[in-house]
Amino acid sequence: MVSGRSYFAKNSNIAIQWKGLVQKFYFVFFILLSICIIILAKSQPLVVASVRTSVIDTSAPVLAALSRPVFAVQNLIASVDEMVNLYSENQLLIEENKKLLAWKNSTVSLAKENTELRALLNYQTEPKTEFISARVIADAGAALSRNIIVAAGAENNAAPDMAVVTGEGLVGRVVEVGVWTSRVWLITDANSRIPVMIAKSGDRAVLAGDNSMEPKLLFLAKDALVQEGDAVVTSGHGGIFPPNIPVGQIVEGADGSLSVVPYTKLDKINIVKLVNFRNEELGTRN
Repeated sequence: MVSGRSYFAKNSNIAIQWKGLVQKFYFVFFILLSICIIILAKSQPLVVASVRTSVIDTSAPVLAALSRPVFAVQNLIASVDEMVNLYSENQLLIEENKKLLAWKNSTVSLAKENTELRALLNYQTEPKTEFISARVIADAGAALSRNIIVAAGAENNAAPDMAVVTGEGLVGRVVEVGVWTSRVWLITDANSRIPVMIAKSGDRAVLAGDNSMEPKLLFLAKDALVQEGDAVVTSGHGGIFPPNIPVGQIVEGADGSLSVVPYTKLDKINIVKLVNFRNEELGTRN
């Protein structure tokens, strides 16, 4: 009986040792695999981008199917909240409607006058914009990036550099386009740089993501009239983003640096619009 127990204990120790060796082998293997992928991404970025886009296109139907139950629950919760607040909101809307009716006559008159003045000045309207609605099917972000995947690709006329928005404001821009899907850099991504301006003062700046929840304001003039809580919108410079898309509100850090809290909750996006901004005067199409 004693020898049998010794034999069993010996075999158990051997099994534990083999298990430890296998785990160490897997650990070393995945480290080497990660290093190889990093080297390949640096040396052959186009190949990696092509493979990544193909993988995303292939997995898009699965991701879309998995996302539907989550979106259904979120929509149900949102519907319940809306029902709870419906009565009070209805009363507020009635009051607002009364105020709007009071402004109706003066608005019609001002609109007519504005049309006549524009005709006299040969006023040029803003470049034409078109929209593509798409569902967010995956969060492709990592420790060093903030990306999402949307279910709109080349077949839907999506193109790189298209602005991506929600009803609340700017989300980011398209950086890679597959057949059925596109990858979007959020405004919080470290690679994101967006021309913006302070809505109240008109001072211009660059919104720079740093992978935090609050992108930074860079290149703002020293004499700029800026206060915490001021609204930030796109400036339209560069011809990529349409002007006056809401972005967020300014907050000041403890070190005096200025950041922007986005209007859109970037971690809770379900549906987005891809904005195709055409500047016919400059001959560009984005």
